[in-house]
Amino acid sequence: MAAPVTPDDLRRSMSRRGSIASASRSGWASASIREVLAAPGGDVFQKSGRHDDEEELKWAAIERLPTYDRMRKGMLTQVLDNGRVIHEEVDVAHLGIDDKKNLMDNILKTVEEDNERFLMRLRDRTDRVGIDIPKVEIRYENLSVEGNAFIGSRALPTLLNSTVNSIEGLLGVLKLFPSKKKAVKILDEASGIVKPSRMTLLLGPPASGKTTLLKALAGKLEDDLQVSGKITYCGHELKEFIPQRTCAYISQNDLHHGEMTVRETLDFSGRCLGVGTRYDLLAEMSRREIQAGIKPDPEIDAFMKSTAMAGQKTSLVTDYVLKILGIDICADTLVGDDMRRGISGGQKKRVTTGEMLVGPAKVFFMDEISTGLDSSTTFQIIKYMRQMVHIMDVTMIISLLQPAPETFDLFDDIILLSEGQIVYHGPHENVLEFFEDVGFKCPERKGVADFLQEVTSKKDQEQYWFRKNEPYRYVSVSEFADHFRSFYIGQKLFSELQVSYDRTKAHPAALVREKYGISNKDLFKACLAREWLLMKRNSFVYIFKTVQITIMAVFTFTVFFRTQMKHGEIEDGGKFYGALFFSLLTVMFNGMAELAMTIFRLPVFFKQRDSLFYPAWAFALPIWLLRIPVSVMDSLIWIILTYYTIGFAPSASRFFMQLLAYIGIHQMALGLFRFVAALGRTQVVANTFGTFTLLLVFVLGGFIIAKNDLQPWMKWAYYISPMSYGQNAIVLVEFLDKRWNLPNVDSRFPGSTAGKELLASRGMFTEERYYWICVIALFAFSLFFNLCFVAALTYLNPFGDSKSLNANEEEEDKKNKPPFSNAKAISGRSSASTTQMVEGKATNRKGMVLPFQPLSLTFDRVSYYVDMPAEMKSQGIEETRLQLLREVSGAFRPGVLTALMGVSGAGKTTLMDVLAGRKTGGYIEGNISVSGYPKNQETFARVSGYCEQNDIHSPHVTVYESLLYSAWLRLPAEVNTETRKMFVEEVMELVELNVLRDSLVGLPGVDGLSTEQRKRLTIAVELVANPSIIFMDEPTSGLDARAAAIVMRAVRNTVDTGRTVVCTIHQPSIDIFEAFDELFLMKRGGQTIYAGPLGHRSQHLIEYFESVPGVTKIRDGFNPATWMLEVSSNAIENQLGVDFAEIYSTSDLHRTNEELIKELSNPAPESKDLNFPTKYSQPSITQFKACFWKQYWSYWRNPQYNVIRFFMTTVIGIIFGVIFWDKGGQMRKQQDLSNLLGAMYAAVLFLGGTNTSAVQSVVAIERTVFYREKAAGMFSALPYAFAQVAVETMYVGVQTFVYSLLLYSMIGFQWEVAKFFWFYYYVFMCFVYFTLYGMMLVALTPSYEIAAILMSFFLSFWNLFSGFLIPRMAIPVWWRWYYWGSPVAWTIYGLITSQLGDVADPVHVPDHGDLPVKVYLKEYLGYEHDFLGAVAAAHLGWVLLFFFVFVYGIRALNFQKR
Repeated sequence: MAAPVTPDDLRRSMSRRGSIASASRSGWASASIREVLAAPGGDVFQKSGRHDDEEELKWAAIERLPTYDRMRKGMLTQVLDNGRVIHEEVDVAHLGIDDKKNLMDNILKTVEEDNERFLMRLRDRTDRVGIDIPKVEIRYENLSVEGNAFIGSRALPTLLNSTVNSIEGLLGVLKLFPSKKKAVKILDEASGIVKPSRMTLLLGPPASGKTTLLKALAGKLEDDLQVSGKITYCGHELKEFIPQRTCAYISQNDLHHGEMTVRETLDFSGRCLGVGTRYDLLAEMSRREIQAGIKPDPEIDAFMKSTAMAGQKTSLVTDYVLKILGIDICADTLVGDDMRRGISGGQKKRVTTGEMLVGPAKVFFMDEISTGLDSSTTFQIIKYMRQMVHIMDVTMIISLLQPAPETFDLFDDIILLSEGQIVYHGPHENVLEFFEDVGFKCPERKGVADFLQEVTSKKDQEQYWFRKNEPYRYVSVSEFADHFRSFYIGQKLFSELQVSYDRTKAHPAALVREKYGISNKDLFKACLAREWLLMKRNSFVYIFKTVQITIMAVFTFTVFFRTQMKHGEIEDGGKFYGALFFSLLTVMFNGMAELAMTIFRLPVFFKQRDSLFYPAWAFALPIWLLRIPVSVMDSLIWIILTYYTIGFAPSASRFFMQLLAYIGIHQMALGLFRFVAALGRTQVVANTFGTFTLLLVFVLGGFIIAKNDLQPWMKWAYYISPMSYGQNAIVLVEFLDKRWNLPNVDSRFPGSTAGKELLASRGMFTEERYYWICVIALFAFSLFFNLCFVAALTYLNPFGDSKSLNANEEEEDKKNKPPFSNAKAISGRSSASTTQMVEGKATNRKGMVLPFQPLSLTFDRVSYYVDMPAEMKSQGIEETRLQLLREVSGAFRPGVLTALMGVSGAGKTTLMDVLAGRKTGGYIEGNISVSGYPKNQETFARVSGYCEQNDIHSPHVTVYESLLYSAWLRLPAEVNTETRKMFVEEVMELVELNVLRDSLVGLPGVDGLSTEQRKRLTIAVELVANPSIIFMDEPTSGLDARAAAIVMRAVRNTVDTGRTVVCTIHQPSIDIFEAFDELFLMKRGGQTIYAGPLGHRSQHLIEYFESVPGVTKIRDGFNPATWMLEVSSNAIENQLGVDFAEIYSTSDLHRTNEELIKELSNPAPESKDLNFPTKYSQPSITQFKACFWKQYWSYWRNPQYNVIRFFMTTVIGIIFGVIFWDKGGQMRKQQDLSNLLGAMYAAVLFLGGTNTSAVQSVVAIERTVFYREKAAGMFSALPYAFAQVAVETMYVGVQTFVYSLLLYSMIGFQWEVAKFFWFYYYVFMCFVYFTLYGMMLVALTPSYEIAAILMSFFLSFWNLFSGFLIPRMAIPVWWRWYYWGSPVAWTIYGLITSQLGDVADPVHVPDHGDLPVKVYLKEYLGYEHDFLGAVAAAHLGWVLLFFFVFVYGIRALNFQKR
């Protein structure tokens, strides 16, 4: 019999998914007494007695079944329409949708009230038969984690540093050079015990090591960290079982497939994670119940049985988890991503949590699960987690950023972590006692969690010192940690740790020892079903690719049209070769989308692989299998459209042989791109790898250079290039046909027939049997690449962010800051968090280096409309406009800090955008005036600043450079450099950015600054413009309490200089809320319900709302902001039958505001309207200089882009040089010229295409920054574009010089200055127009993805008409004009003609004898030496065309919708 089982099994049962497959019978529901009594007519008692007998009989029948069947049968009571109650036996593995809904509604009618009762019912059932639930106790002793990082200036990723670091790293691996990295302690000797059925809160300031601690306990630390110490689960070390399955780590990052709905995401997760020991638990429980004659609760029995079935597609656990997390309302909504609309950020966060809750884990580590959630939702979720922990004996640690006091009180234990050390680990009720023991007290009206995060910080500690008889001195984190060891809670903890855990007490089912939750077959089925679903949801991509290949096929057959394709003669073979090679290229490149799609899927794959959802093969195999039909269809479309229209060999057998070859080529290409994606793992690296691989595969494919012309020692490369087999297969099908059987008369060429000679002259195979060898080789390559793909997925990990410390912080502290105790005297402002800041509001107005004009902003009866959304029109709404703001009036004054608040959808950000002039669409009505004069957006942009909610900055510059750049372009031209720099220094001091001066900004969520540092930078970037009015959108969202306090301190300091500041704010703590002077409160629908002063401790606000009859009074110590939003909600309005907007419009407060608006709407005597002589504060040349300076540093510090670019250029240059070694001097036969033409074609097209795709991601990131800077009136589009293009051109100049030198010297062209100059000029101009083409496409399209698709589409045309696949003279008349429209054709013309256009040596042409080279070029290829000047001018033309379209694009098109 199975071992007695576990409550976690139980709990899993909640988090498990049962399968719904069959349609339900009439929905059963367990009938309540009320329903039975309500049955019409008849004798209720008599009836119920009869039914009891019936029910007993049915239970007895179920109990007699064998275990397997018994576990699948449940008993449910159902009330029929006529009121009869019947008992129905159901198959729990196949519950219908209605049945499931009914059961869930019965169990959890209202989650708030029923969840605890439901869990108690589950627990009672196991307790009744005496089954022990497995519990897990986790201990960690002396746990230390260290990482290695570069420190100081070496940490900046410049081109030089990256190159040196890579070389050092390589020498370090070979033990030839010591590493310059410094060891950094992340966790320092941490010890503690996490007990089951006690919920633990993990608190600590940012970068204190919270995530590292959770990952260490979950066994998920990165491999490059050094770990010492011991972690045990129930006395077992991590290597004795499988920690990833025993526990669930819930990450901060929300990684999901945007194409799946919320329910599908959780169902898939539950299906893969399995049911753990739920089934065994249930079997044992059922056995004991039969022995003891206990009849289980039918609902609970049905629920437990349904959730104990493994491998079901969908389960009741999913329904349960959706309900308790509050995401059942969006269960059938797509999760969404950057390209798809989906659920909100807060809902996404809950999906991440739900994904692990549906599994059978017994231990949970949740990392910052409340980001983006409001405090009431967080409170509800934590409450349900607490019920689960207490009733089901789960072990759980949750780390939260800013827990509200009521959420904080739900936890049993607290772990406080700071600087990697444990400051406190024990019961939550003793934590304040510990700090009072050291000398620090939490003030009234201060959240305990906020206090705990600030009290260990150097800057904030002093205000909490309460021993007035002793002088304050800074207590370091180490001293706190030492004090904890001697504190009685600490002593108890350490004495418990000294006694090792009794392993015999551990429940046999507590630790998981199987690697995966379900069988391999079920894993494969689950992954196959998901892959099919994703393909259906991404059908647009496949349809687009099919349309693309159809269009390409139409163009191809019109270029190589059969009426123009003579056959039989040797000279006719060239065009057939061109057509076949282009077909090969198109079919192969059609698979390129696989690379981007695979990379897009990898982050979710790595997350699920590391959580042991499934092994790599289960992910890779369905992808491979499901792409086979796609391959067949694409190949079929191509060959049906082109085979007979181009005029290939007209026999059915050859048609099908060609089709088979194309399918093989396409399968091989898909496998190759997939493997490259798994190897590269990021877009830039994979694209580079991809181009590089393709290049080798193509050049060695036997068309660009014939096999016989390769160096003898390079022949092996030809045989390992999969392309050569594809090329051979398709040419063999064509040239061995009987129509190429004309005998060959030219003795100098091998081959008995014209067809065989065409094959032999390019080194192809000449016998039919080789066709089959080639096709088998193609499928073998496909298999090989797919196996490599699985191997790469299994063994490679995603790239970590580069670990670097930018400043040696202790030195920084000494340099930048006076000792803490007298910092206040020197800086002249309150040292600490908002508590002090509130009390001393505006006591000192700090002087600023630069004067500014204080301005007020008034708005009177402002309304804002947008066009009615199509979805709403389709629901029958007839109005053409939707109103978002309704006659809103107010005034913002200098030196007054105003909070703009309201529930989501009240129109806070909308009002701010309207006032700041940031809206790009919609209709605005009403009056807005600045110090009494009507607002004019052009002048207003010069005196206002706008801090956006998402902090957008150029990633590759430092904090100081960002500020200097902003000041340079936004301060008036008369401010000299010296004053400007002094002003920047002053702003950095004000916003506390000195320590971060030389830190790189980085990309949000990837590297660089933390969220809170980024927020302060956003504020500083606006402050250095010296604005009079500043708007801030959500300056504290996503920050922990201490970070929010730092940001608010910066905001308060700004107001105290006499500026006008308005902030929207979401869920402020008491401290933050009371740091504001005035509140502007809005309700849903864009109406004002309060506008006025807050008063001391929010007194005015509280009095105003409490005066409304029926409004509940505020409790002592309750947050006024939370209370105010609760009492003014729609629900309360309906309950009290009032409209707060109406109450406000008839109040004295409203009349006072009207008078204030009237007063401020009249200009003060002797004042003047804002007026500036020029549109921008700096002349165009300065704008160019500033933009160039920023772009220069951005490029210098972007090694991923530039190092890779130079590395690729050099490697490709050398490879080409080796392959085409000394071909420049050999010109005896036509094939030699063909090889040379191939060399030029491959040299420009490949690397040029790489430049185009690589520059797009860089420009796409800079574009979002450009929108912000342009809206702030920093520059016009032309200087900005010139600067970006100038920097790019510098790099291209160096890149092409290296490339030209390599190619020119190795290919062996004549060393003449003029010829080398021409060669360099054409290669340089070619790469410049390729780069500009990439930039132009980004400027013209809304997203990077669309730009990439368009790029490949047009590059195919440039390729087809480049003059290599089909010479200009051979292109049909109706297409010849487009030859001149392909920039690549001009470049190949220039390169070939400048090198060979004046050469008179003879070359042998089959059937035509010997001709001088220049005559051959002119007559056969149409290249004339006299035309070189025009070709050079055309290159300039292309560059200018793409440049001006780029300028137009960024100037006229704004894809940001606001």
